[in-house]
Amino acid sequence: MKNISVLGCGWLGFPLAEALLEKGFRVNGTTTSTDKISKLEKAGIHPFLISIETDGITGAIEDFLKDSSILIIDIPPKLRGTNKENFVSKIEALIPFIEKSTIENVIFISSTSVYGDANDQVTEETPLNPDCEGGKQLAIVEGLLHRNSCFKTTILRFGGLIGEDRNPIKFIAGRENMDNPDAPINLIHQADCIGIILKIIEKNSWGETYNAATPVHPSREVYYTQKALELNLVPPTFKHDEPSVGKTILTDKLVNKLGYTFTIMNL
Repeated sequence: MKNISVLGCGWLGFPLAEALLEKGFRVNGTTTSTDKISKLEKAGIHPFLISIETDGITGAIEDFLKDSSILIIDIPPKLRGTNKENFVSKIEALIPFIEKSTIENVIFISSTSVYGDANDQVTEETPLNPDCEGGKQLAIVEGLLHRNSCFKTTILRFGGLIGEDRNPIKFIAGRENMDNPDAPINLIHQADCIGIILKIIEKNSWGETYNAATPVHPSREVYYTQKALELNLVPPTFKHDEPSVGKTILTDKLVNKLGYTFTIMNL
């Protein structure tokens, strides 16, 4: 039975860990909250209280990585509000521990924000041109992990994450004069995020980069208006006095090379 370590058992990492358990893996999982230790234990996940900071790591990181061959890094940059961090420094603090461990393969959860927002169709070969701080730091981290010869890293660039309890409309309902009404959406459901990660592990698809966004791209105005009405929320309004700007994420490689079939098309 193979051991897998999941760094970050949050909104995506926790159900992912549960799915890995169902596949027969032994799973180590981290949390930064003592209150969540019992939740992980009850699910069958071996819990570790670990905090990765720019100046070092608190917790038993060596034990968390010990005897695992796969590490899944699912800790997004915290760059909003007053508690902004240097995400690059955090991963730089982590890498030496990975190098000294039994980890052979890494899955790094990145974002399509590494491409920026030009009007274009985007593949994995599209040059990176991030225009936000999160995208810039993720692009640097991708390079750090991909170039490391001590382990093979597969980069997974997710679009906007949604699920039964999560949709951007809850934050923008009722807003007025929003930009980019005709820009395409690039979203992906939690179930497909998990399914893609399981497929990467099943296929031993290491050292690759995959875009991951559901291949359904209605405009922002059409999608968010419809979603607001479905949830009995006030639809946002959009301004049309300037051209819309937004990329379309293509996932042909995910479908053709990995053989993945999206399960949630009705976003």
